[in-house]
Amino acid sequence: MRENRVKTIWSEGGEVITGWLGIPSSVSAELMAQQGWDALTIDLQHGATDYVDALPMLQAISTTNTTPMVRVPWNDPAIIGKVLDAGAYGVICPMVNTRAEAEAFVKACRYAPVGTRSAGPLRASLYGGSDYIKEANKTIITMAMIETEEAVNNLEDILKTPELDAIFVGPSDLSLSMGESAGFDPRFPKVYDAIKYIAETCKKTDVIPGIHCGSVEYGVEMREMGYRFMAFLSDFRMLQQAVSQALPAFRAGQPIA
Repeated sequence: MRENRVKTIWSEGGEVITGWLGIPSSVSAELMAQQGWDALTIDLQHGATDYVDALPMLQAISTTNTTPMVRVPWNDPAIIGKVLDAGAYGVICPMVNTRAEAEAFVKACRYAPVGTRSAGPLRASLYGGSDYIKEANKTIITMAMIETEEAVNNLEDILKTPELDAIFVGPSDLSLSMGESAGFDPRFPKVYDAIKYIAETCKKTDVIPGIHCGSVEYGVEMREMGYRFMAFLSDFRMLQQAVSQALPAFRAGQPIA
């Protein structure tokens, strides 16, 4: 089966940086895949992308050795199975608040006897190889999102879930659940302490901590904290930021500093 480079980087003690795809376009996905990200994550939860968009985006990513991942819209075995069959090498699942929910998620990603995923990999066998079903359980990444105060309180129990490879902090929802405002890179003391606690608790286990960052500065802090999977903005946000800086400069005839 084709190597999962994210798992390889982790096994060597390294950190993974993933791009984030919210624009439903195979051309955008292909362009992002050419930029040197370790992985690219297609967002089916909050982006404008649906499954019919995600399939050609996965094909576009496979023109490179960038690892394809998908954030599914919810902890639903139907869509989890479909994105895996389409060739996703990792699944990020939102709103996992308890060990029972984490176990249900992981089982949906794994073939029997450890899981309940149905066998029918279709495009995944084209991407992964003819031995896909035999090797998929060892290759596919399971990543549960920790994004509520309830999940933080249950973290130690969630991390005991068999076959759970990683967790991923959703900073906006975590902030909201703690009574603060949404947004990237929260610095509210209670939220920041929770983010630090998550990293420290993951260090005691074999589960990799991940988080979504909105700036290089915050990413440096998270790396120092021990996070080893970091998403940086998204294609949508990067385009938005580039235009918001470039257009006023162009109108004024002043180069961007």
